Amino acid sequence: MAKKLAAILLSAVVGLVAANAMAADGQWKKDHPRRAEVNNRLANQNKRIHNEVKEGEISKRQASNLHKEDHQIRQEERDMASQNKGHITKQEQKTLNQQENAVSHQIGG
Repeated sequence: MAKKLAAILLSAVVGLVAANAMAADGQWKKDHPRRAEVNNRLANQNKRIHNEVKEGEISKRQASNLHKEDHQIRQEERDMASQNKGHITKQEQKTLNQQENAVSHQIGG
């Protein structure tokens, strides 16, 4: 009985250590420079959209459509990263940036 309890405790400790290592690794991948650049642009565009609505430059409906486009780009970035161990390639970054440029032009000044 004592051996079973020791084995269970050992398994629990090993599991916690592995979970912490995976969590730390996941944070690094999330902050990968290419992913960070894409996501920072999306965050900036989100602010620009809100400012344009606030200033009356675009309607709430237009803003909603722009937010949907940005959401699709963000989802595509996540999908790409999940297929490449948490990273995106230079070509994937270029593709996402081109999509962001198209949305950016729709937002205006």
